[in-house]
Amino acid sequence: METDYLKRCFGTCLGQALAEVAKVRPSDPIEYLAHWLYHYRNTSRAKEEDSREKIRLKEEYDNSLKETEMTEMLKQEECQIQQKYDKCHQPLVSVASSTMKTVFIQENTKPVEKDGLRQESLPGTPNMAFRHKIAPRMPPGSKSP
Repeated sequence: METDYLKRCFGTCLGQALAEVAKVRPSDPIEYLAHWLYHYRNTSRAKEEDSREKIRLKEEYDNSLKETEMTEMLKQEECQIQQKYDKCHQPLVSVASSTMKTVFIQENTKPVEKDGLRQESLPGTPNMAFRHKIAPRMPPGSKSP
């Protein structure tokens, strides 16, 4: 019964400790056994902590890789969206600049058009002044010959 308890609680550790005591043959075997078991427990705890730390570091590394991949994907998407935006708004800019050119051209041609309109006389337009030889002799409201 006691051996089953010792096997359950200490496992191979106790067997290794007793083998070490038999090999070294210290003057106080009980104290040597106690120190050996204490040291064994400290080293096994350190190994457990190291393995947990390795697992934690691996998880952190995996998470950072995923985060880096997501960042790269987001940068690519942002670049694609920016290219689409530039592509869609580029014609609007050129249309706007051509509209501005058209407005500028139209502003420059307005005085010429006004002079041209003044010289022309259209039938049925009473507001326009005639610049003919006969215009001053015609009564107001009469039609041109």
